[in-house]
Amino acid sequence: MDFQAARTKMVDNQIRTTDVTSHTVLSAFLSVPREAFVPARRKDLAYIDTDVALETEDGAATGRYLMEPSPLAKLLQLAAVTSEDSVLEIGCGSGYASALLSQLAASVIALESDAALAAQASANLAAQGCSNVTVVTGELEKGHPAGAPYDLIFINGAVETIPDSLFAQLKNGGRLVAVVGVGNASQARLYFHESGNTSERLGFNTAVKPLPGFRLAREFVF
Repeated sequence: MDFQAARTKMVDNQIRTTDVTSHTVLSAFLSVPREAFVPARRKDLAYIDTDVALETEDGAATGRYLMEPSPLAKLLQLAAVTSEDSVLEIGCGSGYASALLSQLAASVIALESDAALAAQASANLAAQGCSNVTVVTGELEKGHPAGAPYDLIFINGAVETIPDSLFAQLKNGGRLVAVVGVGNASQARLYFHESGNTSERLGFNTAVKPLPGFRLAREFVF
């Protein structure tokens, strides 16, 4: 399979056509080989316009996915990443979004709760020469306070709620990008944190796979 040609078609047919116009975002998608971050037996599916299931090295399901290219590109465009940004990515999976962020930001801490996926991400990113990305393990909803404060926190998956502790890890004037909601009712949102206060701007409607650890507490109804 000609992966370079498939990558170009992905950008032209799946990303540009969904109002992604950022030159830096488009350039990152053109240069990062998506096939290097999907399971070996699924490489031929690397450039289809859907989520790709991630697996352990022995082929076991992880319940995690590589996000569909279009919403991922739109989220990165919404984040407006700059070359001076320090970024915390929450839920790095196999490292694909981390590699994209490495092209856009000054430094990236990629947080992953699944140790096997974190090991995959470290190996994948090293193979791609992403020297400005550090993979760490820990509970996703707790973030990574040791590396704070961040210019940007990028949540790589859908969440039902965002803990206040994550906003506390942002610099004054920092941003957080997330898809909030369940299924087709989800919305991409951009949050701004300044002087201890948080405001938000709606981005676009989308549906992406959820991350573990960000569910709303369920209330009992009598």
